[in-house]
Amino acid sequence: MADDDQVEEGAAAEGAAPKSKRKLIMIAGVLVLVLALGGGGWFFFMRGHGKEEHAAAPPPKPPVFLDVPEVLVNLANAPGERIQYLKVRVVLEVKDQPLVAQIQPNMPRVMDLFQTYMRELRPTDLNGSIGLFRLKEELTRRVNAAISPNQVNAVLFKEIVVQ
Repeated sequence: MADDDQVEEGAAAEGAAPKSKRKLIMIAGVLVLVLALGGGGWFFFMRGHGKEEHAAAPPPKPPVFLDVPEVLVNLANAPGERIQYLKVRVVLEVKDQPLVAQIQPNMPRVMDLFQTYMRELRPTDLNGSIGLFRLKEELTRRVNAAISPNQVNAVLFKEIVVQ
């Protein structure tokens, strides 16, 4: 009987050892996970706050707007169609005030480029927002070519009438 008790105790010890080993591995895994999450949180959220002085970026300068005289042109039509007109008022967006003084002497050249381009347009070229976007991009390209090496940021529409 003593042998039977020893065999039972040995079997119980062998059965208990894998369960306690599994618990120990699970506890160690959870502990490593918690430490990794804590370290990651510190790295992304807390590291370096308040220790370094960040240089404040200067506020961006607001753009300057330059009015372009109103343009009124008749659109290209097929023979026999009624004549349609395009009236456009645009503003040039430039980076700073000294650039306005450099663009002003070239304004007749800009107006000529606008007039000659818009006289070639058909009424269908101005349909929808994509037509207006193409017109805006083409006018921007032409004004930048006229005032090169200077650049305008954008051509902005104040008024567009197709009649």
